[in-house]
Amino acid sequence: MADSLTPHTPSRLGGMFRALRYRNYRLFFTGQSISLIGTWMQQIAMSWLVYRLTNSVFLLGMVSFANQIPSFLLGPFAGVISDRFNRHRVLLLTQFLFLLEASTLAALVLTNTVTIFHILGLGVLAGIINAFDMSARQSFVVQLVEKREDMSNAIALNSSMFNMARLVGPSVAGGIIAAVGEGVCFLLNAISYLAVLASLLLMRVPQVERKVQDTQILKSLGEGFRYAFGFAPIRDILLLIATLSLFGMPFTVLMPAFARDVLHGDASTLGLLMGASGVGALLGALYLAARKTVLGLARVIVVASVLFGVGLMAFALANTLLLAMGSIFVVGLGMILRMASSNTLIQTIVDEDKRGRVMSFYSMAFMGMAPIGSLLAGWLAERIGLTYTLLGCGFICLLSIIPFVLALPKTRQLVRPIYQRLGILPEIATGLQTASTLSSPPEGGKM
Repeated sequence: MADSLTPHTPSRLGGMFRALRYRNYRLFFTGQSISLIGTWMQQIAMSWLVYRLTNSVFLLGMVSFANQIPSFLLGPFAGVISDRFNRHRVLLLTQFLFLLEASTLAALVLTNTVTIFHILGLGVLAGIINAFDMSARQSFVVQLVEKREDMSNAIALNSSMFNMARLVGPSVAGGIIAAVGEGVCFLLNAISYLAVLASLLLMRVPQVERKVQDTQILKSLGEGFRYAFGFAPIRDILLLIATLSLFGMPFTVLMPAFARDVLHGDASTLGLLMGASGVGALLGALYLAARKTVLGLARVIVVASVLFGVGLMAFALANTLLLAMGSIFVVGLGMILRMASSNTLIQTIVDEDKRGRVMSFYSMAFMGMAPIGSLLAGWLAERIGLTYTLLGCGFICLLSIIPFVLALPKTRQLVRPIYQRLGILPEIATGLQTASTLSSPPEGGKM
C-alpha cells in the first residue's frame, strides 16, 4: 500500500503516532489537519451568520438540515462509487468542488450580497459533495497504512486531527468574526483546501485490484445493504451511531443560541464553548491512539455513552460560562470516544470489497441522521426552550446504550470465528493492535 519507512523518518515513532510512519498517511494527515481548521472556522461563522441574519433557532436547524440531508439520501450510492472507482481520484474531485463552494460563499459574504437562500442552496451543494467525499475518505484511510495492526491507530489519529482542528478553528473564528466579520472565515476555509489538494497530489498510491462487480448499481447497493444490516455486529454499531447523531449531535446547532441567549455572550463565547468541547474530544482521541490494543473498546463505548448523556444534561442546566465549558468538555470527550471506537470496530470487521458501501452507511448514520435531529431540535427549542430540548436529548442518548449492552454476548459469538480465520486472535496475547474487540478473548477475558 503506502510507502514504508523512508530514510528521513525515525525508525520508531511513539506508539501513539505509529501510523505516521507511512509517507502517504503523513501527507494525508498534514493536508487534512490544515483543511479541517478552515472547515471548523466556516462552521462557526456559518452558524453565527445565520443567527445574526434571522434570529431564528429553527433556521439554524434548517441550514444544518440542508447541509447534511444529502448524506442520508446519497450515502449508499456514494458507497457504490467508492467501491467501484479509484478513491484517490474521487477525493481529488470532491476537494476541488469544496474549494469552489467555499470561494463562492466567501465572495457573497464579503460583498454583503448573501441571503439565507444562498446559504441554503450552497449548503445543499456542499452536502452532495460531502456524501461522496466521506465514503471515499473513510475507505481511503486504510489504504495509507501497510499493516493491519496500525489501522486502528490511523483511525484514532484521524479523530485527534479532527478534534485538534475543532479546538483551533472555532477559537480563531470567534476572534475573526468579532474583529472583521464572517466573510474572512469563509475565505480562509477556501484557501485551506489547497493544502489537502497538494497532499493528495503528492501521494504515491499504488493501484488496488478490485473484484469484478456486477454493473447494476442497485444490485450492488442491495448487496451492501444486506451485508451491513444482515450481520448483527455491524448493524448494532450503525444503529448506535445513528441514535447519537439523531439525538446527540443537534447540540452543536443550538450552540449559537445558547451562547447568546443563555450565557448572554457573543461570537467569542461561542468559540470558547466549541473549543472546550474540542479539548475533551481531542483528549479522548489521544487516549484511543495511545491504546496498545483494541481489546476493551466495547466497554469504552458504554462508558462514553454515559459521559455524553450526563454531560449534555449538565450543559442544558448550566447558567454560567464556566459550568457550560466544563459540561461541554465532558460531552466532547464522550462523543469522540463513542464515535471513534465505533468507527474502528466497523473498519476492522468489514470485508474489503464492501468497505466503501459499509462506510457509506456509517456516513449515512453519522452525517445523514444529524440534519433530521437538527431540524427537530430547532423546532422543539422554539416551542419548549433550549433547556428542555437539550435535557431530553441527553436522556435519550443515555438510554440508547442499553440495547448495545444486551447484545454484546451474542456479538462476541458471531465475530470470534472471523478473527480466528484471519489469525489475529493470537495477537491479543502479544498486545498488538488487532481487530478482535468484538470477540470473546481467550481465558474468559472481557471486551
